[in-house]
This record gives sequence, C-alpha cells and structure tokens, in this order.
Amino acid sequence: MQIISKSQIDVYVENKMSDKSRICLLQGDALELTVEIPEQSIDMIFADPPYNLSGKNHLTCKSGKVANCNKGEWDQIDNIFEFNIKWLTQCVRVLKDEGTIWISGTLHNHPSIGVILKRLGLWIINDIIWYKPNAAPLLQRKRLAPSTELIWLASKSKKYYFNYDLAKMINNGKQMRNLWELPAARHVTSHPTEKPEKLIERIILLGTREGDAILDPFMGSGTTGVVAKKLKRNFIGFEIDRRYFEMATKRIENTEVNPELFIVKPPLKTVAPVKSTFFDLYQQASH
Repeated sequence: MQIISKSQIDVYVENKMSDKSRICLLQGDALELTVEIPEQSIDMIFADPPYNLSGKNHLTCKSGKVANCNKGEWDQIDNIFEFNIKWLTQCVRVLKDEGTIWISGTLHNHPSIGVILKRLGLWIINDIIWYKPNAAPLLQRKRLAPSTELIWLASKSKKYYFNYDLAKMINNGKQMRNLWELPAARHVTSHPTEKPEKLIERIILLGTREGDAILDPFMGSGTTGVVAKKLKRNFIGFEIDRRYFEMATKRIENTEVNPELFIVKPPLKTVAPVKSTFFDLYQQASH
C-alpha cells in the first residue's frame, strides 16, 4: 500500500485495472475536499451521509439489549439541515448534467435531503425503497419494526443515464420497480452503517458505464469503492474517520476486478507526484 501525505490529508491513488481506470481515496472532511473537484466531472455520486442518530438521548439495540447509540463523532451534527445543504450543493456542482446522484437514508434524515434536492433544482427520478426481509427485530413495543431504507435518485436534467435494459434483465425480464427486496448482509468490517455489496452493485450497474467516474463523499468502510473497482469504474472516496479510511483503503486495495466479466491487464500500481490538488493526483494516476 502506498499513501501520500498532503497537507495532513492522506491520499491513496492506484491504477490496477487498466490504463484509464483510477482510484483516489482521501482522509478528510467531505465539505473541504469536494471543492477541489472540477465542475461537471463526476458521472455518478452515491452518498450515505450521517443520519445524526448518535448522542446521549439516542438508543439502539445491540446483541438483543437496549444500548446508547454512538456511531462516532461523525454522526453527531448540530444542524443537520445546514450540513446537508453544504455537501449537496458541492455534489451538484461536480455532477455532470447527464449524471445521477443516489442518496441512502432513513426517516431521520431522508425528508431533509428530499427538500434540499428540490431547492437545488434537481429532478427527482425515483424514491427507492430498500426492503430488508431479515431486518433486526424491535425491542420497543410502541412502533413498527423498521425494515426499510430509502434511496433518493436524482439528476440535474431529464437527459440522465440510466440502464433500463439491464435493470429489466436483473429483474428476470420484467420492469424493475422502486421496491428492492435485498436481505441485509453480514458486515465484513466493523463499520456500523456498512451497505451490502449487492445493493451498491445494482446502483452502479444501473447508473454508470464502464470507465465512468463515481464519487462517494462518505466512504465509510469502502463498499462503493470495492464494487466500483470490480466493475471497472473510476472512483473517488472521502472518509473523515482515520480508522475507517485505513480500513477502506486496505479493503479496496485487496479487491480484484471480476475475471468472469472483464479481461484485465497485469496489475500496475502508479502513485503520482503530489500536485496542487488531490484531483491532479487522480488525473495523473493513469500516466
């Protein structure tokens, strides 16, 4: 593993898949890092932002018992609405006109995201419901057991890329609906909000072509990067937590392109010299 330290931000750049495939991982605040990405340079964004569930008055279920919910400092935000406006504004700036943004969430943050998407003038394509038939039971007896997560799908125009034919193929020849039944998978890392690779795989396949650039501003355990690399997409990932950044970096580095789907050239890792911005590193990684 080779990591470049730039202004106290760790930058990991690799080129393993082809002469034009690039991966760039940065440890730092997405609000500060996204501003370095040029306008309209990203084909798809997948974001799983903080839900702001952590704190002294927030409870969860661990090993069948009630416990305090503390995912980390990154999940404790004073003004979640203002935070969402800031990172979404930057994401819209870097997204191509034909690109799409997919945002995962729950009832705690999802309404805020929807309002902001409309304020920013985005076209909301779908509200996707991810139904988890094996979701954890609820200890409380005052409400229904949560078994879903919600995913906004939006774009800057109505001329966005969406692989309808592949969606139909995945769904056994029938139109794919916005209700996705996918079991919650056992976590492969210790990250508390890790998403299943199957979920991210579907999103990337429907929203991008091979060689497209994908941004995940809240990378977490690196699942988006893992799937992007398997499917020969370019990837930029940000993670504010140092421990999770290192975890994601190792996980992505150890991922190989699916040999059954793609013909891969011999592995070649190139670390570019430090330039003025991390995006220069990303662009130079293929040379």
